Amino acid sequence: MTPSAQRTLTLLLLISGILLATFFGLRTLHAFKHFRGHRPPPPSASEAKQPETNVELIREWMTIPFISKTYHVPPPVLFDALGIPQNGNSEKSLAQLNKEYFPEEDGKVIETIKTVIREYQSQQFPIAPHTPRPSVQPIESITP
Repeated sequence: MTPSAQRTLTLLLLISGILLATFFGLRTLHAFKHFRGHRPPPPSASEAKQPETNVELIREWMTIPFISKTYHVPPPVLFDALGIPQNGNSEKSLAQLNKEYFPEEDGKVIETIKTVIREYQSQQFPIAPHTPRPSVQPIESITP
């Protein structure tokens, strides 16, 4: 191999290496930007004092264990309401469960989950009726 051919081959390999490093570096930077935008996981049971009560926050990407922790509803209650087995379905999102078990009924899983959570929370955390505060008398008006 002649020295000029060797230099040309070295230059081509060097340029292709720089292009590959730049390409994958930009892809990594792009992925990192998207990764930083994710929300933190739900608080653990010891951290969360009050369960979430707004079921309108439930989205199709959520899993039943995630919803169970957030809304303080046991997973078996949610799986029983849907009529599907817990084994093999814990890691699936609500959209995946709907597509697999109820393909003809769009949104059935998410609406069922919302209804069950509302019912469960109303049984577990009933709204106390308003009780009037007792009237307080000033100290001067109390006679011995």
